[in-house]
Amino acid sequence: MQIGIPKEIKNNERRVAITPNGVQLLVRDGHEVIIEQEAGTEAGFTNQLYEEAGASIVVSAQEVWAADMVIKVKEPQESEYGFFRDDLILFTYLHLANEPALTSALKASGITAIAYETMMDEKGGLPILTPMSIVAGRLAPQLGAHYLQSPQGGEGVLIGGVPGVQNGKVVIIGGGVAGQNALQIAKGLGAHVTILDVKLDVLQRIEDIYGQDVVTLMSNQLNIAKAVKEADVVIGAVLIPGSKAPKLVSEAMVSEMKPGSVIIDIAIDQGGIFETVDRTTSHDDPVYQKYGVLHYAVPNMPGAVPRTSTIALTNVTIPYAIKIARQGFLAACKLDQMIYTGVNIYQGHTTNENVAMAFEQQFTPLADLL
Repeated sequence: MQIGIPKEIKNNERRVAITPNGVQLLVRDGHEVIIEQEAGTEAGFTNQLYEEAGASIVVSAQEVWAADMVIKVKEPQESEYGFFRDDLILFTYLHLANEPALTSALKASGITAIAYETMMDEKGGLPILTPMSIVAGRLAPQLGAHYLQSPQGGEGVLIGGVPGVQNGKVVIIGGGVAGQNALQIAKGLGAHVTILDVKLDVLQRIEDIYGQDVVTLMSNQLNIAKAVKEADVVIGAVLIPGSKAPKLVSEAMVSEMKPGSVIIDIAIDQGGIFETVDRTTSHDDPVYQKYGVLHYAVPNMPGAVPRTSTIALTNVTIPYAIKIARQGFLAACKLDQMIYTGVNIYQGHTTNENVAMAFEQQFTPLADLL
Protein backbone atom coordinates (compact mmCIF):
# COMPACT_ATOMS: atom_id res chain seq x y z
CA MET A 1 0.00 0.00 0.00
CA GLN A 2 1.14 3.57 -0.64
CA ILE A 3 0.95 5.68 2.52
CA GLY A 4 1.06 9.48 2.53
CA ILE A 5 2.15 11.72 5.40
CA PRO A 6 1.23 15.40 4.87
CA LYS A 7 2.64 18.40 6.70
CA GLU A 8 0.14 19.52 9.34
CA ILE A 9 -1.37 22.92 8.55
CA LYS A 10 -3.50 23.59 11.65
CA ASN A 11 -2.30 26.70 13.50
CA ASN A 12 1.02 25.98 15.21
CA GLU A 13 0.59 22.22 14.84
CA ARG A 14 4.22 21.15 14.90
CA ARG A 15 3.62 17.43 15.29
CA VAL A 16 3.91 15.00 12.40
CA ALA A 17 2.02 11.74 12.05
CA ILE A 18 5.02 9.42 12.07
CA THR A 19 8.67 9.27 13.11
CA PRO A 20 11.47 7.97 10.87
CA ASN A 21 11.43 4.77 12.94
CA GLY A 22 7.74 4.37 12.11
CA VAL A 23 8.51 4.85 8.42
CA GLN A 24 11.18 2.17 8.63
CA LEU A 25 8.67 -0.31 10.10
CA LEU A 26 6.17 0.36 7.29
CA VAL A 27 8.83 0.07 4.59
CA ARG A 28 10.14 -3.19 6.04
CA ASP A 29 6.59 -4.52 5.85
CA GLY A 30 6.61 -3.84 2.11
CA HIS A 31 4.78 -0.53 1.88
CA GLU A 32 5.70 2.71 0.15
CA VAL A 33 5.77 5.85 2.29
CA ILE A 34 5.70 9.34 0.80
CA ILE A 35 6.03 12.37 3.04
CA GLU A 36 5.62 16.05 2.33
CA GLN A 37 8.86 17.98 2.55
CA GLU A 38 9.61 19.52 5.97
CA ALA A 39 6.62 17.71 7.50
CA GLY A 40 8.67 16.63 10.49
CA THR A 41 11.16 19.47 10.78
CA GLU A 42 9.45 21.27 13.67
CA ALA A 43 9.27 18.01 15.61
CA GLY A 44 13.01 17.48 15.11
CA PHE A 45 12.84 15.01 12.21
CA THR A 46 14.57 16.18 9.03
CA ASN A 47 13.89 15.20 5.43
CA GLN A 48 17.21 13.34 5.46
CA LEU A 49 16.15 11.18 8.41
CA TYR A 50 12.96 10.18 6.58
CA GLU A 51 14.86 9.40 3.38
CA GLU A 52 17.34 7.27 5.30
CA ALA A 53 14.36 5.39 6.78
CA GLY A 54 13.09 4.63 3.27
CA ALA A 55 10.50 7.35 2.63
CA SER A 56 10.23 9.43 -0.53
CA ILE A 57 10.06 13.20 -0.02
CA VAL A 58 7.54 15.04 -2.20
CA VAL A 59 7.02 18.75 -2.70
CA SER A 60 3.25 19.13 -2.63
CA ALA A 61 0.40 18.09 -0.37
CA GLN A 62 -1.51 16.98 -3.46
CA GLU A 63 1.05 14.24 -4.11
CA VAL A 64 0.74 12.99 -0.55
CA TRP A 65 -3.06 12.95 -0.58
CA ALA A 66 -2.99 10.87 -3.79
CA ALA A 67 -1.79 7.88 -1.70
CA ASP A 68 -3.98 4.89 -0.76
CA MET A 69 -3.96 5.86 2.93
CA VAL A 70 -3.17 9.22 4.50
CA ILE A 71 -1.98 9.27 8.10
CA LYS A 72 -2.24 12.59 9.96
CA VAL A 73 -2.24 14.03 13.44
CA LYS A 74 -5.10 16.53 13.46
CA GLU A 75 -8.37 16.77 11.59
CA PRO A 76 -8.12 18.00 7.99
CA GLN A 77 -8.51 21.73 7.53
CA GLU A 78 -10.95 23.24 5.03
CA SER A 79 -8.26 23.70 2.38
CA GLU A 80 -7.68 19.93 2.46
CA TYR A 81 -11.30 18.88 1.91
CA GLY A 82 -10.75 18.88 -1.86
CA PHE A 83 -8.32 15.99 -1.51
CA PHE A 84 -11.02 13.63 -0.18
CA ARG A 85 -12.13 10.80 -2.47
CA ASP A 86 -14.05 7.57 -2.13
CA ASP A 87 -11.07 5.20 -2.43
CA LEU A 88 -8.98 6.99 0.22
CA ILE A 89 -8.42 5.82 3.81
CA LEU A 90 -7.87 8.64 6.31
CA PHE A 91 -6.28 7.68 9.63
CA THR A 92 -6.07 10.56 12.15
CA TYR A 93 -7.67 12.37 15.08
CA LEU A 94 -11.02 13.72 13.90
CA HIS A 95 -13.18 14.81 16.90
CA LEU A 96 -16.12 15.09 14.53
CA ALA A 97 -18.75 15.95 17.16
CA ASN A 98 -17.33 19.47 17.16
CA GLU A 99 -16.70 19.61 13.38
CA PRO A 100 -19.98 19.79 11.41
CA ALA A 101 -18.40 21.10 8.17
CA LEU A 102 -15.70 18.43 8.19
CA THR A 103 -18.25 15.70 8.90
CA SER A 104 -20.35 16.82 5.94
CA ALA A 105 -17.31 16.94 3.64
CA LEU A 106 -16.19 13.46 4.68
CA LYS A 107 -19.65 12.01 4.09
CA ALA A 108 -20.05 13.72 0.72
CA SER A 109 -16.71 12.36 -0.52
CA GLY A 110 -17.31 8.69 0.31
CA ILE A 111 -13.95 8.53 2.10
CA THR A 112 -13.16 5.96 4.79
CA ALA A 113 -12.37 7.98 7.93
CA ILE A 114 -10.83 6.22 10.92
CA ALA A 115 -10.55 8.35 14.07
CA TYR A 116 -7.86 7.65 16.64
CA GLU A 117 -9.98 8.99 19.48
CA THR A 118 -12.79 6.43 19.12
CA MET A 119 -10.60 3.34 18.72
CA MET A 120 -11.73 1.33 21.74
CA ASP A 121 -10.23 -1.84 23.17
CA GLU A 122 -12.20 -4.74 24.69
CA LYS A 123 -12.05 -3.13 28.14
CA GLY A 124 -13.47 0.17 26.92
CA GLY A 125 -10.09 1.92 26.96
CA LEU A 126 -8.90 4.36 24.30
CA PRO A 127 -5.24 3.39 23.74
CA ILE A 128 -4.66 5.73 20.77
CA LEU A 129 -6.08 8.73 22.59
CA THR A 130 -4.23 7.93 25.82
CA PRO A 131 -0.73 9.29 25.03
CA MET A 132 -2.05 12.66 23.89
CA SER A 133 -4.38 12.80 26.92
CA ILE A 134 -1.32 12.21 29.09
CA VAL A 135 0.54 15.03 27.36
CA ALA A 136 -2.39 17.46 27.60
CA GLY A 137 -3.01 16.51 31.22
CA ARG A 138 0.60 17.08 32.18
CA LEU A 139 0.76 20.38 30.31
CA ALA A 140 -2.39 21.81 31.88
CA PRO A 141 -1.08 22.59 35.41
CA GLN A 142 2.12 24.04 33.94
CA LEU A 143 0.02 26.34 31.77
CA GLY A 144 -2.18 27.23 34.72
CA ALA A 145 0.88 28.13 36.79
CA HIS A 146 2.21 30.26 33.94
CA TYR A 147 -1.00 32.24 33.41
CA LEU A 148 -1.47 32.85 37.14
CA GLN A 149 1.53 35.19 36.92
CA SER A 150 0.67 38.88 36.84
CA PRO A 151 2.55 39.65 33.58
CA GLN A 152 0.29 37.09 31.88
CA GLY A 153 -2.87 38.71 33.27
CA GLY A 154 -3.22 36.33 36.20
CA GLU A 155 -3.94 37.04 39.85
CA GLY A 156 -0.28 36.85 40.86
CA VAL A 157 -0.38 33.53 42.73
CA LEU A 158 2.54 31.10 42.96
CA ILE A 159 0.88 27.74 42.51
CA GLY A 160 3.12 25.99 45.03
CA GLY A 161 3.01 28.78 47.59
CA VAL A 162 5.88 29.49 50.00
CA PRO A 163 6.22 28.89 53.74
CA GLY A 164 3.59 30.95 55.49
CA VAL A 165 1.58 31.60 52.31
CA GLN A 166 -1.33 29.53 50.98
CA ASN A 167 -0.55 27.48 47.87
CA GLY A 168 -2.71 27.75 44.77
CA LYS A 169 -5.95 25.79 44.49
CA VAL A 170 -6.28 23.61 41.39
CA VAL A 171 -9.64 22.01 40.58
CA ILE A 172 -9.72 19.18 38.05
CA ILE A 173 -13.08 18.12 36.62
CA GLY A 174 -12.75 14.59 35.28
CA GLY A 175 -10.67 11.77 36.72
CA GLY A 176 -9.77 9.94 33.52
CA VAL A 177 -6.35 9.77 31.88
CA ALA A 178 -5.98 13.51 31.34
CA GLY A 179 -7.37 14.38 34.75
CA GLN A 180 -5.14 11.96 36.64
CA ASN A 181 -2.06 13.19 34.80
CA ALA A 182 -3.03 16.78 35.54
CA LEU A 183 -3.36 15.76 39.18
CA GLN A 184 0.11 14.22 39.20
CA ILE A 185 1.77 17.39 37.88
CA ALA A 186 -0.34 19.78 39.99
CA LYS A 187 0.69 17.90 43.12
CA GLY A 188 4.30 17.96 41.96
CA LEU A 189 4.08 21.74 41.65
CA GLY A 190 2.85 21.92 45.23
CA ALA A 191 -0.75 22.91 44.55
CA HIS A 192 -3.78 22.19 46.71
CA VAL A 193 -5.78 19.87 44.44
CA THR A 194 -9.45 18.94 44.27
CA ILE A 195 -10.60 16.41 41.67
CA LEU A 196 -14.19 15.59 40.73
CA ASP A 197 -15.58 12.61 38.85
CA VAL A 198 -18.94 10.85 38.49
CA LYS A 199 -17.44 7.43 39.22
CA LEU A 200 -16.87 6.53 42.85
CA ASP A 201 -14.36 3.82 41.94
CA VAL A 202 -12.22 6.41 40.13
CA LEU A 203 -12.19 8.64 43.19
CA GLN A 204 -11.41 5.63 45.38
CA ARG A 205 -8.35 4.75 43.28
CA ILE A 206 -7.12 8.34 43.50
CA GLU A 207 -7.54 8.33 47.28
CA ASP A 208 -5.72 5.00 47.47
CA ILE A 209 -2.73 6.66 45.78
CA TYR A 210 -2.75 10.11 47.37
CA GLY A 211 -4.61 9.55 50.65
CA GLN A 212 -5.87 12.78 52.19
CA ASP A 213 -3.41 14.91 50.20
CA VAL A 214 -6.04 15.28 47.45
CA VAL A 215 -9.69 16.27 47.92
CA THR A 216 -11.98 13.92 45.98
CA LEU A 217 -15.56 14.94 45.28
CA MET A 218 -18.46 13.44 43.37
CA SER A 219 -19.06 15.50 40.27
CA ASN A 220 -22.41 17.26 40.54
CA GLN A 221 -23.56 20.84 40.07
CA LEU A 222 -23.33 21.77 43.76
CA ASN A 223 -19.82 20.42 44.24
CA ILE A 224 -18.60 21.87 40.95
CA ALA A 225 -19.98 25.32 41.77
CA LYS A 226 -18.33 25.42 45.20
CA ALA A 227 -14.99 24.10 44.00
CA VAL A 228 -14.80 26.39 40.97
CA LYS A 229 -15.62 29.50 43.04
CA GLU A 230 -12.63 28.86 45.32
CA ALA A 231 -10.19 27.79 42.58
CA ASP A 232 -7.17 29.56 41.17
CA VAL A 233 -6.97 27.12 38.23
CA VAL A 234 -9.79 24.95 36.87
CA ILE A 235 -8.90 22.17 34.43
CA GLY A 236 -11.63 20.59 32.33
CA ALA A 237 -10.75 16.97 31.55
CA VAL A 238 -14.03 15.25 30.67
CA LEU A 239 -14.31 12.97 27.64
CA ILE A 240 -17.21 11.01 26.19
CA PRO A 241 -15.76 9.13 23.18
CA GLY A 242 -17.11 10.56 19.93
CA SER A 243 -19.54 12.92 21.68
CA LYS A 244 -19.55 16.62 22.40
CA ALA A 245 -18.29 17.37 25.89
CA PRO A 246 -21.07 18.16 28.41
CA LYS A 247 -21.30 21.77 29.63
CA LEU A 248 -20.59 21.20 33.31
CA VAL A 249 -19.42 24.69 34.34
CA SER A 250 -22.06 27.34 33.77
CA GLU A 251 -21.50 30.98 32.91
CA ALA A 252 -22.85 31.88 36.34
CA MET A 253 -20.19 29.72 38.01
CA VAL A 254 -17.41 31.34 35.99
CA SER A 255 -18.73 34.81 36.82
CA GLU A 256 -18.14 34.05 40.52
CA MET A 257 -14.52 32.97 40.06
CA LYS A 258 -11.70 35.18 41.29
CA PRO A 259 -10.40 37.82 38.86
CA GLY A 260 -7.14 36.58 37.37
CA SER A 261 -7.95 32.92 37.92
CA VAL A 262 -7.42 30.54 35.01
CA ILE A 263 -9.47 28.00 33.05
CA ILE A 264 -7.72 25.31 31.01
CA ASP A 265 -10.22 23.39 28.86
CA ILE A 266 -8.54 20.18 27.70
CA ALA A 267 -11.91 19.05 26.30
CA ILE A 268 -12.14 21.98 23.87
CA ASP A 269 -11.56 19.77 20.81
CA GLN A 270 -14.89 18.11 21.73
CA GLY A 271 -16.60 21.44 22.42
CA GLY A 272 -15.38 22.07 25.97
CA ILE A 273 -17.07 21.80 29.37
CA PHE A 274 -17.27 25.53 30.18
CA GLU A 275 -20.19 27.63 28.93
CA THR A 276 -17.89 30.62 28.67
CA VAL A 277 -15.50 28.81 26.34
CA ASP A 278 -17.39 29.88 23.23
CA ARG A 279 -14.45 29.72 20.81
CA THR A 280 -11.19 27.92 20.37
CA THR A 281 -7.88 29.71 20.72
CA SER A 282 -4.47 28.92 19.27
CA HIS A 283 -0.84 28.66 20.32
CA ASP A 284 -0.40 32.08 18.66
CA ASP A 285 -3.08 33.66 20.84
CA PRO A 286 -3.91 31.13 23.56
CA VAL A 287 -6.01 33.01 26.13
CA TYR A 288 -8.85 35.48 26.39
CA GLN A 289 -10.63 37.00 29.39
CA LYS A 290 -14.26 36.75 30.37
CA TYR A 291 -15.52 37.91 33.77
CA GLY A 292 -11.86 38.63 34.52
CA VAL A 293 -10.99 34.93 34.20
CA LEU A 294 -8.33 33.80 31.73
CA HIS A 295 -9.63 31.12 29.35
CA TYR A 296 -7.13 28.80 27.64
CA ALA A 297 -8.89 26.88 24.86
CA VAL A 298 -6.22 25.53 22.49
CA PRO A 299 -7.51 22.34 20.82
CA ASN A 300 -4.08 20.93 19.97
CA MET A 301 -2.28 21.33 23.27
CA PRO A 302 0.23 18.49 22.60
CA GLY A 303 1.43 20.43 19.55
CA ALA A 304 3.39 22.60 21.98
CA VAL A 305 5.74 19.67 22.66
CA PRO A 306 5.88 18.15 19.16
CA ARG A 307 8.88 15.87 19.51
CA THR A 308 7.58 14.11 22.62
CA SER A 309 4.07 13.98 21.19
CA THR A 310 5.11 12.64 17.77
CA ILE A 311 7.13 9.80 19.27
CA ALA A 312 4.35 8.92 21.72
CA LEU A 313 1.70 8.98 18.98
CA THR A 314 3.72 6.86 16.56
CA ASN A 315 4.27 4.27 19.28
CA VAL A 316 0.54 3.55 19.44
CA THR A 317 -0.63 4.18 15.86
CA ILE A 318 1.99 2.29 13.85
CA PRO A 319 0.78 -1.25 14.71
CA TYR A 320 -2.68 -0.40 13.36
CA ALA A 321 -1.35 1.43 10.32
CA ILE A 322 0.62 -1.72 9.48
CA LYS A 323 -2.47 -3.91 9.93
CA ILE A 324 -4.57 -1.73 7.63
CA ALA A 325 -1.79 -1.54 5.01
CA ARG A 326 -1.01 -5.26 5.16
CA GLN A 327 -4.54 -6.69 5.35
CA GLY A 328 -6.53 -4.00 3.57
CA PHE A 329 -9.30 -2.00 5.24
CA LEU A 330 -12.08 -4.58 5.09
CA ALA A 331 -10.06 -7.47 6.48
CA ALA A 332 -8.43 -5.27 9.13
CA CYS A 333 -11.86 -4.07 10.27
CA LYS A 334 -13.23 -7.56 10.57
CA LEU A 335 -10.17 -8.89 12.41
CA ASP A 336 -9.42 -6.02 14.78
CA GLN A 337 -11.90 -4.50 17.24
CA MET A 338 -9.79 -1.35 17.63
CA ILE A 339 -9.84 -0.54 13.93
CA TYR A 340 -13.55 -1.38 13.66
CA THR A 341 -14.50 1.04 16.45
CA GLY A 342 -12.34 3.76 14.92
CA VAL A 343 -14.39 4.00 11.72
CA ASN A 344 -16.50 7.17 11.96
CA ILE A 345 -17.44 7.68 8.29
CA TYR A 346 -17.69 4.98 5.61
CA GLN A 347 -19.23 5.14 2.13
CA GLY A 348 -21.09 8.34 2.99
CA HIS A 349 -22.57 6.95 6.22
CA THR A 350 -21.97 8.00 9.83
CA THR A 351 -20.84 4.79 11.52
CA ASN A 352 -20.14 6.14 15.01
CA GLU A 353 -23.29 6.44 17.08
CA ASN A 354 -22.10 9.34 19.25
CA VAL A 355 -21.09 11.38 16.20
CA ALA A 356 -24.49 10.71 14.62
CA MET A 357 -26.24 11.80 17.82
CA ALA A 358 -24.19 15.01 17.99
CA PHE A 359 -25.63 16.10 14.62
CA GLU A 360 -28.98 14.31 14.85
CA GLN A 361 -27.97 12.24 11.84
CA GLN A 362 -28.86 8.69 10.97
CA PHE A 363 -26.50 6.18 12.53
CA THR A 364 -25.53 3.25 10.32
CA PRO A 365 -23.73 0.39 12.09
CA LEU A 366 -20.53 -0.44 10.23
CA ALA A 367 -21.46 -4.12 10.28
CA ASP A 368 -24.44 -3.35 8.03
CA LEU A 369 -22.10 -1.87 5.40
CA LEU A 370 -19.39 -4.51 5.61
